[in-house]
Amino acid sequence: MVDGYLSIVLHAHLPYIKHDRTEKCFEERWLFEAISESYIPLLLKMEQLVMDGVDFRLTISLSPPLLAMLGDTDLMERYDEELERTIKLANAEKEREQDEAFTQLATAYSVQYRNIQQFMRRYHGNLLSAFKKMKELGKLELITSCATHGYLPLLKTEEAIRAQIEVGVRSFEQSFGWRPSGLWLPECGYTPGVDRIAKECGIDYVLVDEHTVKQATPTPCRGIYAPLETEYGVAAFARDPACANQVWSMQEGYPGDPDYREYYRDIGYDREWEYIRPYLHPSGIRLNTGIKYYRITGSGEKEVYNPSWAKEKAALHAGHFFDARIQQVKEAQWFDRKPLLVATYDAELFGHWWYEGPQFLDYLFRKFYYDQNTLQLITPSEYLQHYPKQDTGRLPLSSWGRNRYSEVWLEGSNAWLYRHLHQGEKRMIQLVERFWNDNNQEVQRMLRQAGRELLLAQSSDWAFIMENRTTVDYAIRRFKTHISHFHSLFEHLVAGKKAPRELSSWEKASPIFEDLDIRLFLPKRPYGNLPIMQTKAKLTVLMLSWEYPPKLIGGLARAVNELAEALVWQDYEVHVLTSSVAGYPAYECVNRVHVHRLSTLVPESRDFMDWAFSLNLAAVDYIRRRTDQGMVFDVIHCHDWIMSQAAIEMKHTYSLPLVATIHATEHGRHQGLHQYLHYKIHHQEKRLVEEANEVIVCSEYMKKEVRSLFSAGQNVHVIPNGITLQQPSTEAVPDYLTAALDKKMVFFIARMVREKGGWDLLHVIPRVISEVPDAHFVYAGKGPELDYLKAEAFSMGITHAVTFTGFITDSLRIKLLSHAACSVIPSLYEPFGIVALEAMASGTPVIVSDTGGLSEIVEHGVDGLTIYPGNVHSLEDQLIYLLQNPVEATRMAKTAKEKVEKAYRWDHI
Repeated sequence: MVDGYLSIVLHAHLPYIKHDRTEKCFEERWLFEAISESYIPLLLKMEQLVMDGVDFRLTISLSPPLLAMLGDTDLMERYDEELERTIKLANAEKEREQDEAFTQLATAYSVQYRNIQQFMRRYHGNLLSAFKKMKELGKLELITSCATHGYLPLLKTEEAIRAQIEVGVRSFEQSFGWRPSGLWLPECGYTPGVDRIAKECGIDYVLVDEHTVKQATPTPCRGIYAPLETEYGVAAFARDPACANQVWSMQEGYPGDPDYREYYRDIGYDREWEYIRPYLHPSGIRLNTGIKYYRITGSGEKEVYNPSWAKEKAALHAGHFFDARIQQVKEAQWFDRKPLLVATYDAELFGHWWYEGPQFLDYLFRKFYYDQNTLQLITPSEYLQHYPKQDTGRLPLSSWGRNRYSEVWLEGSNAWLYRHLHQGEKRMIQLVERFWNDNNQEVQRMLRQAGRELLLAQSSDWAFIMENRTTVDYAIRRFKTHISHFHSLFEHLVAGKKAPRELSSWEKASPIFEDLDIRLFLPKRPYGNLPIMQTKAKLTVLMLSWEYPPKLIGGLARAVNELAEALVWQDYEVHVLTSSVAGYPAYECVNRVHVHRLSTLVPESRDFMDWAFSLNLAAVDYIRRRTDQGMVFDVIHCHDWIMSQAAIEMKHTYSLPLVATIHATEHGRHQGLHQYLHYKIHHQEKRLVEEANEVIVCSEYMKKEVRSLFSAGQNVHVIPNGITLQQPSTEAVPDYLTAALDKKMVFFIARMVREKGGWDLLHVIPRVISEVPDAHFVYAGKGPELDYLKAEAFSMGITHAVTFTGFITDSLRIKLLSHAACSVIPSLYEPFGIVALEAMASGTPVIVSDTGGLSEIVEHGVDGLTIYPGNVHSLEDQLIYLLQNPVEATRMAKTAKEKVEKAYRWDHI
């Protein structure tokens, strides 16, 4: 019987410290030491645990500056050179006339660094692929941090905070191919509102200090032994002080034990100058070489380090730590869930500062593996899957620094930074508002570099170094360099001057965030100095749709987008009012469609109906302001009920005709009206149909449904959705999907909700793979049912035959369709079925439910196969037939593609 869980989270971060080789800056050695002493030793221990069959869980946050440096081939070449020097030094120490104990230690160091070198070469100098491998094995959860580790509570504007978080998420995605679920807040610095921005950036959870949760309002009933969900739906995991103190504390922590290796006694300082000089940094500064011969001992004369004593002590401390955690969870028991302890540390503590740290973790993981009945290791994401519902509360400003607030980063030595940073934030917003859509390439280069310089100046490391009194001159120089470059770029831009002659050298000096999206600094507000169209097209159409690319919840966004773009190519002027998306501007013109994104007072994650009402208010207010500025519309086109209140209000205020497209109905989605919310939405749909001058539906099926449900008359017209024929995708398939490509892939893409039929498809898998052993099922998409589907697949024992991808890009969707043996759309309710058209257009054989619009698209046995909706046996039979008859499948797929190209192109519709 498991009593509770432990989540160990390591935060790996260094400031961006790449310099030109000619500068002879020794700060790059911070990175080299962290790789040799922490990152690779940890990875080597993980590899050994996997080889020994030991299951474990670990979470590591990799900050964007660290990701950039680990992915920099030039820096990794320099690291290899440094590693070679260290190996030569260890070999020289082996040959040196000295005490036998020193010689044995030197031999051990020689072997250790040679193993590290072999590890690097095994991964071709790419440590990120080693971390990725551990993630794919299910042992490691990888999360991100902010762009340059900016301390968020002391940033002034929401735009600066958003840029820090979203750039961090995008850097992670660029490095690994997926967006992270978790965010390590720099210095665990939380300030109210950060959770909203994090959620907008796709973050599910953050790590905070214990004080943050303990001081929440209302006081959490479980204290810090369970995550607390904020009002914006982000789970906050609080670090446990008992776990921290036993490892971290200078007074009572394990690393201070006399048997452990002394960090501060290194031969780089002990050896005579002429001997040690060839192995030191070209600057000629004495520094740590990594070769140390003494143990901590005490305040007196240091004694020689004994590795076997240290190893025994690491095992003893791992056992002590394990027993202490068991006692903790036994004292914190509830009826509805198991308590969670969150142990958070800087990754560099393990190996760099505490040489035996990786060995300690190795012993600890083995303790967990061999005693699985009382305490289990878990990642934060896994805990949220176990317990998706959390207590909620509002969190206060806090950090894990001294006295739990901002004292470390805002005191006498570093307070002067912030007037420059805050001015920089304000100026960056001004620049982006003015120049973000300027087509001049030089202007765009200057904007991106200004953004990089500001982000680098915001790094919390500079303030920390100044307060900590370490390499203060370096921190001051770095800050002043970045902020002065930023202000120089600002002045050149506003004065309309050409780029400063140093721009290329500045770009070369900071090759980080190469594709920085400067739109992230745009204010999120619903109106501003937007262009007013001066030319008159055939008609000016105002479309209202709550989702529009890049916001893709279901098929609505894509349908509206493709319709809008098809209309503008026929010389209509189209404006789309939609909801805001993190990182995208309030207004932009995309493929000649004018996209206006509206911010709301109510967050979407809190209450959807309240949010929808707030979105309608924002839309009405926005259009009032724009019409006051002279904008004129000819027709309103409202898609579904969510923005219907605004559409109806505008119809009457401006005496405009209203067209409504009903893409689906609440009655149809739920096979009836069963809850108060269903009736409420149904009433809004009915009013929209009644108010509309003309109603569009996408199938004969929907025409009958709308007429029946809403007593609609002859103004209901069937106009099917169209499809834009896609070019073949060049996107690389993620590693976790490559195995599926070699099999007969059954592709299912949908929003994970009950009516899409994902449950039925799941329950045919056992029979299908018994008849077709090389079949593999890929579920693409996200939604409220996703975690339940995963759990059901696990309980059925079919996880080897099914892969859940979550959200995928359009490009990857096209790539997977082109490789699929078939695409299955087993919907219980499907007004149209755009996914079927997309599969048919890709030349992929399809199996669809004989329901709704799908039955009008696919003719059984001619251009696809149809099944009885909700009938598992029907789905099994047709799927096995299609997979076992590839010639027949190819024939139907060819016919289907010809049908789509002839009848469902947007220019035809």
